[in-house]
Amino acid sequence: MLARVTTFAIDGIASRRVTVEVDLGSGLPTFSIVGLGDKAVRESRERVRSAIENSGFKFPQTRITANLAPAYLRKAGPGFDLAIALGILAASGDIPARALERWAVFGELSLGGELRPCGGTLAVAEGAARAGVEGLIVPVARGPEAALVPGLDVAAAESLGAVRRLLKQGIRPPDVTREAIDPAPPAADVDLAEVRGHVDVVNGLVIAAAGGHNVLMSGPPGTGKTMLARRLPTILPLLTHEEALEVTRIHSVAGLGSATGLVTDRPFRAPHHTISASGLVGGGALPAPGEASLAHNGVLFLDELSEFSRSALEALRQPLEDGRVAIVRGQRTAIYPTRFMLVAATNPCPCGYAGTRRCRCTDADLARHRRRLSGPLLDRIDVMLSVQRPTAAELAGGGDVTTSGAARARVVEARDRQLLRSGRVNAHLTTAELRTVARLEPAAERMLATAYERGRISARGHHRILRVARTIADLAGHDRVLAQDVAHALGLRLDEAPTSAAA
Repeated sequence: MLARVTTFAIDGIASRRVTVEVDLGSGLPTFSIVGLGDKAVRESRERVRSAIENSGFKFPQTRITANLAPAYLRKAGPGFDLAIALGILAASGDIPARALERWAVFGELSLGGELRPCGGTLAVAEGAARAGVEGLIVPVARGPEAALVPGLDVAAAESLGAVRRLLKQGIRPPDVTREAIDPAPPAADVDLAEVRGHVDVVNGLVIAAAGGHNVLMSGPPGTGKTMLARRLPTILPLLTHEEALEVTRIHSVAGLGSATGLVTDRPFRAPHHTISASGLVGGGALPAPGEASLAHNGVLFLDELSEFSRSALEALRQPLEDGRVAIVRGQRTAIYPTRFMLVAATNPCPCGYAGTRRCRCTDADLARHRRRLSGPLLDRIDVMLSVQRPTAAELAGGGDVTTSGAARARVVEARDRQLLRSGRVNAHLTTAELRTVARLEPAAERMLATAYERGRISARGHHRILRVARTIADLAGHDRVLAQDVAHALGLRLDEAPTSAAA
């Protein structure tokens, strides 16, 4: 007898429909799985056999063939376990095959028959809705995630036995609670108000957040670079529902779930400097999202930038420019979004105390350090900030303090202007769009032209400074970019001397 069960395979951050065909034929008892599955799929034979028997059901003692169609599509992971098990039960007459027609299933089986969660459930639920499937059966732990897709009947079951009762007797497990989950401000465990003595740096971060610009912070150890970076997400606008779904989809494919199903905080990823190129941008034998994709719609923080391998930093160029990365393995291409804010931190020299008596670096050490920081990646950073030691009075609580709430209000107001004007933040404007929206007054044009003619900035740097100047004008409420906006933007690059900014 032949039975068919609908499930889905993960393809990048999307899903592809797969039909599991199970046939019980005559002959010696064998169990084979065909259809271009990986090792985890092939190993499901043992999980499915034990799960069926330990759930109190009879495992057919005959020739069993399970085909995962279409055969040309590679299948990976244990998410096909439940579909194969239900196909066997339906082919043997234990559950009615017609009951499977309205359902898609997705989940791993334990040897005892319990359902275990699998990565990519949100992508599977979205694929089921697109395919016109009425309902989806998933493990309990992934019920809230699947329920984020409107119009899809989601049944979250604890075990193979619960799924059988649903299909054979119509006994449903408890319905998944579909609560309206809206992105909310992050928990108040960190706030920009805790920062002392870095007024100019905080202002620079506000400018970067308002325009979505990449940032490099340079300064001695212990001056607060990491502290500042970790507070950057608290001044970014809240995720929209569409952005939150996109982040949730990526994290789900990577096996990172949320208790409520929906990821509501902007991602903050801080990989160690020993990370490989594939770990940073994605890849592997089976393509998987890298840290750049996990930081999508959030912040990617590279601490000790000079310690990262050159191959990893070179691989980051395309994700920074295109907002996406394409991973090609064999004849399969996986595309992952990578629209994030890059925040990097570095010491001014190998020991971190350049320009002081404590520095013991030789000229060769300094030259080697500069070479590690140079290159195409540095030219893709818009805002460069010097983070110096705060004074004792500032650490004691003196000076101006900016709260995350107040900074976010300014950032949201500036971004609203940008979205109303061009539909995107300034850092993502094309060259043609930049010419249209960044209208300079004559004095501002002369100042920017002088900086370029003196060789202080490259052609790419020219456009990036123009983007930052447009953001500064948005924060100040200027319709046109003024000379003071360009001067401020030039001053936000460590390779620009203050005199050149004012020239």
